[in-house]
Amino acid sequence: MDARRIIACLRRGEEPSDAALAWFAAGLADGRVSDAQAGAFAMAVCLRGLSDPGRAALTRAMRDSGRVLRWDLDAPVLDKHSTGGVGDCVSLVLAPALAACGVYVPMISGRGLGHTGGTLDKIEAIPGVVTTLDESRFRDVVARAGCAIVSASADIAPADRRLYAVRDVTATVESLDLICASILSKKLAAGLDGLVLDVKVGSGAFMKTDDDARSLARALVATACAAGCPTTALITDMSQPLAPALGNALEVDAALQVLTGAAQGPLAELSQELGGALLHRAGLSGSAAAGARRIAEALASGAAAERFGRMIAAMGGPLRFVEDWRRFLPEATVIREVPAPEAGVISAIDGEALGLAVVALGGGRQVESDVVDASVGLSEVLPMGTRVEKGQPLARVHAARTDAADAAVQAVRAAVRLGTGPQIGPLVRERVE
Repeated sequence: MDARRIIACLRRGEEPSDAALAWFAAGLADGRVSDAQAGAFAMAVCLRGLSDPGRAALTRAMRDSGRVLRWDLDAPVLDKHSTGGVGDCVSLVLAPALAACGVYVPMISGRGLGHTGGTLDKIEAIPGVVTTLDESRFRDVVARAGCAIVSASADIAPADRRLYAVRDVTATVESLDLICASILSKKLAAGLDGLVLDVKVGSGAFMKTDDDARSLARALVATACAAGCPTTALITDMSQPLAPALGNALEVDAALQVLTGAAQGPLAELSQELGGALLHRAGLSGSAAAGARRIAEALASGAAAERFGRMIAAMGGPLRFVEDWRRFLPEATVIREVPAPEAGVISAIDGEALGLAVVALGGGRQVESDVVDASVGLSEVLPMGTRVEKGQPLARVHAARTDAADAAVQAVRAAVRLGTGPQIGPLVRERVE
């Protein structure tokens, strides 16, 4: 086996054998494959694509490049994953809500990718929280809190760790094959009994069309189920931010508002829909609707917030974080309002542009070595359908410098279109079993 031959094979439009893909994944894990070769591989897959069997083989190879966990717990082990959007902090809400429903959620998450935020970057906005846990501590947090949101350890899908970082800086994020292999290699390595996937579609998603989202959802579900993990995917709307905030600390604040019952809206609704689908798929509720009601009850009762606080404390964060979370979260030094240039109704939002504006503020990475500023981002982003007057704030920019704030104001104004009214579809567009 040779990395150059495998890359050349892909470049010609030929599919490497299962053995070749397994060798390449192992090479990513042990260093035989260089960063340059990893980038060339990602680009070749992005341009040429893989067949369904090839995608499944790459996923299994990346899963098996490291350790596969096994659990001995008194309830099912479940998880959720989103393909990425803006203002999407569902994981922070759903993991503790599921734990409050009596299941275990060992959520191995990722960092920001392209214009989308990363769950790890969000939870690390909480002072003291450590997401790089060894296996013993990971298991302890899951057992004590019912959930843990962590990064993949060095021995969990190490091939994906290498390839994930390369994709972010080589414009190969959108590849269906690489998305599928990346998501499922980590999830399948976590030893799950069930999985729900939130496949985003719209201006703030990687998948811009229903057909692309449907293709990804079907590929993910088929691959996961073939590997023995019962999986459901929901295709959900990302034509606008899910929460009214973008940026790490700001999204933690949005999630805590839902967890403590201070806010409702699309974030709470989608958390309930995804949780309901997962509980039903795992045989823990008679229907998805019944499962959604269980999630809603966990949020309304405060049980989900209690689980979140227990998880944060177990991962090194403040002991009483949930009781006064804003006291602990970092705040930006410069705040600017984004005035509407004219009166009208918000008819469209370019979610990708908003996400990139947050990255430019320092809330994401443009190169692998960038240090994320947890305090920056956007808040009070008005949803589509809102009528505004000239000069009324469309959003608030949180920045570290005045020049960055001024640039973000212009970016947000350009990303929001005013008109006579939008066409807003359902939050959940389709269910894929």
